[in-house]
Amino acid sequence: MADGRFRDGLRLALTTFTVAPVRAGRVDRATAGTAMAVAPLIGAALGAVLGTVLLASVPRLLAGVLVVALAALLTRGLHLDGLADTVDALGSYRSREAALDVMRRPDIGPFGVVALVVTLLAQASALSAVPSPVVAVAVAMATGRLAAVWACRRGVPAARPDGLGALVAGTVGAPTLALNTVAVALLAVVAVPGRPWQGPAAVAAALAIALLVTYHAVRRFGGITGDVLGALVEIGTTVALFGLAVTD
Repeated sequence: MADGRFRDGLRLALTTFTVAPVRAGRVDRATAGTAMAVAPLIGAALGAVLGTVLLASVPRLLAGVLVVALAALLTRGLHLDGLADTVDALGSYRSREAALDVMRRPDIGPFGVVALVVTLLAQASALSAVPSPVVAVAVAMATGRLAAVWACRRGVPAARPDGLGALVAGTVGAPTLALNTVAVALLAVVAVPGRPWQGPAAVAAALAIALLVTYHAVRRFGGITGDVLGALVEIGTTVALFGLAVTD
């Protein structure tokens, strides 16, 4: 039973966080909790693959743009869409229900467009400057997924009774959260050669900002949604990349 749930959770994580052609298995809250538990691992693997692009003999900024484009392609742009929808909803300054309605709309408003442009430019710029590209991108993408895992911890409600947010909200317990956080922090130790503290500090900064965004989203929407989780993935990834790229 446990093995079956892990397989179903891994499949759900792959279909949620990547375009991997994996057939979905059982989908329920227990499976969703397992999927969130392995999300940082999926992010690290995806980041390691994308990081190899930065080793190509092309200008690093161009390689960074290519990595950003490939990341969007390999995730179907779902997290970017979530970022745009969340920023539009937060920027509407409307009531809870009206803001959630803004989030449901298929179009993207001016706040969302600006958020996408700034995020993509920031990621490409940071990618052009990170040391140890493969490890750095793996850490950043794992951190983005870890930010979403933190938002799914026990006690954080869903904003709606349906959708991805309702499926995963409150499914992550403290042991899983601690294990994932320690694992990403340990990987981050080797992300910046000669500065073992910088990687974990970048992860901590990304999580701190993601937690503030989560708190604000819960206050405004009454809980998390799938779009909020997508926004947290992009925010966590971007802040971690910047933290890894900073030099004296």
